[in-house]
Amino acid sequence: MEVRARAPGKIILAGEHAVVHGSAAVAASIALYTSVSLRLPSPQDNDDTVTLNLMDVGLEFSWPIGRIKELLPDSVNSISSLPATCSEETIKHILSVLEEFNIPEAKIGIASGVVAFLWLYTSILGNKAAKVIVSSELPLGSGLGSSAAFCVSLSGALLALSDSVKVDFDQEGWVSFGEKDQQLANKWAFEGEKIIHGKPSGIDNTVSTFGNLIKFKSGAITCIKSNMALKMLITNTKVGRNTKALVAGVSERKNRHLDAMTSVFAAVEFISNEFASIIQSSVSDGDDFIKKEERIQELMEMNQGLLQCMGVSHVSIETVLQTTRKYQLTSKLTGAGGGGCVLTLLPALLSAKVIDKVIGELEQCGFQCLIAEIGGNGLEFRFDGWS
Repeated sequence: MEVRARAPGKIILAGEHAVVHGSAAVAASIALYTSVSLRLPSPQDNDDTVTLNLMDVGLEFSWPIGRIKELLPDSVNSISSLPATCSEETIKHILSVLEEFNIPEAKIGIASGVVAFLWLYTSILGNKAAKVIVSSELPLGSGLGSSAAFCVSLSGALLALSDSVKVDFDQEGWVSFGEKDQQLANKWAFEGEKIIHGKPSGIDNTVSTFGNLIKFKSGAITCIKSNMALKMLITNTKVGRNTKALVAGVSERKNRHLDAMTSVFAAVEFISNEFASIIQSSVSDGDDFIKKEERIQELMEMNQGLLQCMGVSHVSIETVLQTTRKYQLTSKLTGAGGGGCVLTLLPALLSAKVIDKVIGELEQCGFQCLIAEIGGNGLEFRFDGWS
């Protein structure tokens, strides 16, 4: 049997950084996916290995089942309906063992993802042989939730073949789990995210699992439904950033200018709430849609100005802003800032010719451009037949 699962990436529409200081933020799924294909061998294959092929980084790992039993003797005793946390000692042990694969220095960050794979795989499916192929439309390390999409799609594929969820093998096309099974996949994905990131917020995996939009504030996450089909140009500046340092920098600025920064965070709160209100409201006609687009553009512009007040912009981000502004388009950074990705709203009436010109200019700067609809489906899976 082969099962395929896919999960979307995410963007922060409003409220990044301020959310750390108690303000609301809004995140959305984007129609760019990480996909996991998991094939179980037939009895005739006489295969006793687990193979992981990471197509986008050109790396493949393979372990005999006996080797996996040595690495993770306890995980196979877990119950896949009860997500379990991987200990720090186990993570360090597996990382040391992965050194035998001689992962190139430039790709060493992949190692924690491989640990997450092994933990999720053995915890959910146990010691079964399989071939797993991972591919993604999301650039790695750009703030678009690529690691969460990996953990969610992997958890979905594994659970679809486990005894913990009930699925109809005769279903055709992409289908979603029921809410209870979605919750289970989300919890397992969060365990994978903890292996990769240490102390993740849970926002990325929640958006990736359930899709659409979420509003989050002070640890509380609320799923919301969009009634507007918005399209974004996502520009990856390819400039790496230190998220921890950027967050610390905002906190230091708050300590130096408490009243001013408190007002900045309060303004961001209003922007996030208004953004969520607009995108959830019903649209009566084309004119109403255009007016709502214009309000969203204004909110994005204000949010970007406040992020500049926080000191998290970057020369690469400013280049994107200046380029898109020439075409009367509105942009804002998404995520930590200091590089990373920039969002540009593409109005419904914008011509393809203008979009091509904007992308051409941005790519000449060495940036990567992606176009994605926001607020689509979350985790989905399909069965591609018996082998």
